[in-house]
This record gives sequence, structure tokens and C-alpha cells, in this order.
Amino acid sequence: MSKQPDPIREGLARGWKVLGGQHGALPERIDCDVAIVGSGAGAGITAELLTQAGLDVVIVEEGPLKTSSDFRQLESEAYPSLYQESLGRKTADKAITILQGRCVGGSTTVNWTSSFRTPSATLAYWQQHFGLKDYTDAALSPWFAQAERRLNIGPWLAPPNENNDLLRRGAMQLGISAASIARNVKGCWNLGSCGMGCPTNAKQSMLVTTIPAALERGALLLVETRAQEFERTGSRVSALVCVPVAADGSATSRKTVRIKARHYVLSGGAINSPALLLRSDIPDPHDRLGQRTFLHPTIASASLFDQPVEGWSGAPQTIYSDHFLDTQPIDGPIGYKLEAPPLHPVIFASTVPGFGTEQAELLRQFPRTHVQLALLRDGFHPQSPGGRVQLRSDETPQLDYPLTDFVMDGARRALLSMAEIQFAAGARQVLPVHEQAAVYSTWSQAREGIARLTMKPLLTRVMSAHVMGGCSMAADERSGVVRPDGVHWQIENLSVHDGSIFPTSIGANPQLSIYGIVNRLATGLARRLAQRDVALA
Repeated sequence: MSKQPDPIREGLARGWKVLGGQHGALPERIDCDVAIVGSGAGAGITAELLTQAGLDVVIVEEGPLKTSSDFRQLESEAYPSLYQESLGRKTADKAITILQGRCVGGSTTVNWTSSFRTPSATLAYWQQHFGLKDYTDAALSPWFAQAERRLNIGPWLAPPNENNDLLRRGAMQLGISAASIARNVKGCWNLGSCGMGCPTNAKQSMLVTTIPAALERGALLLVETRAQEFERTGSRVSALVCVPVAADGSATSRKTVRIKARHYVLSGGAINSPALLLRSDIPDPHDRLGQRTFLHPTIASASLFDQPVEGWSGAPQTIYSDHFLDTQPIDGPIGYKLEAPPLHPVIFASTVPGFGTEQAELLRQFPRTHVQLALLRDGFHPQSPGGRVQLRSDETPQLDYPLTDFVMDGARRALLSMAEIQFAAGARQVLPVHEQAAVYSTWSQAREGIARLTMKPLLTRVMSAHVMGGCSMAADERSGVVRPDGVHWQIENLSVHDGSIFPTSIGANPQLSIYGIVNRLATGLARRLAQRDVALA
């Protein structure tokens, strides 16, 4: 690959203000108009709009500043440096592996670019159950459109790679609808390594769009700096206390930096945002904080084909099916979205069952392996209330997420659906990702085998790259942590702008939902703080 320009390093050379880690020591105190915790989807949109309004902004990011020059398409480098807990974040019982970014740009730096507007059924549910009357398709459409233009979100016009096309062909054989996924890319090289950071800066993540825009307007970025707690005086935050941290998240010094701001925006992402509020003892009179945290619990099915699949090559996610969402009442038995993930050796080997010679055989067949994912739509039924963010004894966050029988019934149905589609696409063998599953050679054999599986946590392999809720918004303070405008119900100068404000899961990859909804919230905040109208450039 030819050497590409690195706009981040060029900006640093021009004098962008970045401190922390190798970029310089933190001062003891910083004064600003707005302090933003995080640098991912919600933080990036907010930072661009508030700096455009002329406000003095400080962005606090726990992870490192990594750039395209650092992204070498190597799992061994990417996972420890770009993900929470080195890609090893798990729920309290270890039953669900959680993929979350921990770097400048957050999960937008390492996601697979899939972009969906918030589904109409989800918005209707929020209106009915959480009083969010202004969260309609018509009201949100202009904000989504702005975000789509800013981040170059649009149809992916290149043919899907074989891994995705097998989902399309199998669904077509069964009369199941499948469609293309919009992506936020510009000049994409179709490399397939989106989850390890984009080495060509084609992915329009916050790392190369909104964060640079904010830095160009004078924002200060603190990296390798953890927001430890808010100090509070009555109904206002009086300071944000931060500590320098090492690459593994451990504190490197007892020295702290106190940030004094007019307003504070929490965009640390679901899990980390509730955790910061818990550490800060922020009022929670109705026991809502950290509750109703959702994951789209994700189930996988592997299959073997005669032809090469090479799922590591090409755009990682370009085809999806909502058939098993659209045919399922939103508050009925749990529905699921089908997608195809990129395949890379480390994440594949750490997910599929088996070890020793059994796993060696799976890896030998890796080039001809196809995988489907089913994302379960949690949060719409009393028996899928999500999980709860809590603090460990060292005040680090942990998510307790029970996999109920209701959720696991959806997992079984999803394994059946994926196996049928894979056989319809011509699979020679199918292996549901479950500890008790065998390798099935026919659909009838798979149907009988999957029906006998014990659908319990740890036996059923579950993962998630989507974390939502924990600081949910609602029109009534008894039902949520923040108001419909994103401001905390009890703290007047604190807003939450990230996926933690969603009252349920989205039922689709959440990044565009965050972009569009936060666009609206941050525009309103800029108007209140600076009396200026702004818009995404």
C-alpha cells in the first residue's frame, strides 16, 4: 500500500492543541465554556457544532490518539490499542463479549461503517412508552440528512464480497427480503479491515471529520485522560476531575486536572457514561441510572462452502435482512436483524467453539468459511429489560446483563433462520456457534440438532458491538435520566449526548441514530449557550 497523507499528524504539526500521554503533561486546571467527555459519535458531533458556535471546548478521551499511520491492518496491534479492555470487555457473568472503541474517535474509528436511520417502529415505541412526542420520522429526518451529508453516508455501489452475497443469495432462495447497507465512507479502498482502523482515512469516522474540525477551531483535546468524577454544588456540576492513564487504563500519576466549565457534555458511551455518573454520586431519585442498558445480543452461525469466501476481503458489511424484525411484533417474541461480519483469524478463533485439533481444522477451512450474525432487538418486552451498569470495588464499570429464557428463545430461532439461509445459499456444512452444536451437513439435520441445544449463557456464544441505554431519555423524570433535550433531569448544566440516552435498543446498528439525534441536541445546546444557529458543515 502506498503511503497516504495523515491529516491528524499534519494538524498536530500546524499546532492543534493536544495534551496527555506523549503529547504533553496535563495542567492542574483548565477553564472553558464546555467540557465534553469522550470523542466518539456523540462527542464528535457535539464538538464540531459547539466550536462552530464560537464556544471554547475541551474534549477528554481516555484512549490514545492513533492515526492512519498507526493502522497496519494487524489484529495483534489494533485490539489492545483501540478497544475497551483489549477487546476483552465482558458482562459480569462473562457470557457476552462486548466490542467497544477506546481511542480518539471511539467506536466510530473501529466500527464496520453500517449506517441506518432509527427505525420507525422504534421511534413509535419511544413516543408511546417514554413520552418522546417530538421523536418522529418527520421531526428527525432533517437531522439525519445533515449527518448523512457531513459524513458521506450513502449506498455502497461496489458488489458485495462473497461473505455478504451469500446472505443475499440464501435469503433470495427462500423468498426472504435482503437489502444493501449504507456506509459512511469516501474513496474507500475496499480493504476489509475497518475494525482495525482505516489506514486510508476513507472511513468518515469522528477521527477524521468532526474532531479535526473542532481542533481547527481551537478546541483542546486531552488524550489518555480519564474523566474520574464530577464535582457538584447543588444542582450544578462545579468541576470535572480527570486523571492521566496508561495504555491499559491504569492511572500513571496521582496528579489530577480539574476542568471548570459552564456546561458539561457526557459522551463516554453506554457503560462508561453511567459509570461516571455513578462514581460522581449524581442524584438518581427514581433508580434509573445504569438501568435498561441494551446490547443487541448477537448470535453467530458459521458455514463451509466449496468455493473461496475470504470474508476478510472487501467491505465488511453491505447486506442485511430485516425479515425477522418486520414479521415480528415489536413487543412480541424477540426479533432479530441478520448481517454478515468481516472475518479475521483472531476474532474468529476466539468466538467459534472448540479447541486443539478441532479448532485447527476450523482455521484450516477459514478461507471457505461464511458467517452470519443475528442482532436480537432487546428492550421492547418486559422479559428483555436489558442489563444494569454497576461499579466494581475499584470503581471501574461492569455490566450485569441477564440472558433470560425469553432472549435465548430468540437466539434459538435465530440459529435456525441462519442455518436455513446458509444451506439455501449452498453451504456444504453449517456450525452454529454454540458449545453443544455439531457440524451439520443438511438443513433437516441442523433443524433437529439446533432444537436440542441447551440455550444457556456460556454454552451459547453471545457477543455485541452495540451498547445503548443506561442514561435513557424520557419526558417524565420518573422514567429516565435525561430530558428529551439531553439535559440531565437533576443537574442543570450537564447533558448526555451518546447512545446511552436511548430508551431501548435501536434494532439496527446505532451509529447513525447517535449522529442524527445528537445533531439535534447539540444544535439546541449551542443555541442556548451561545445564542447562535449552527449546522453540520
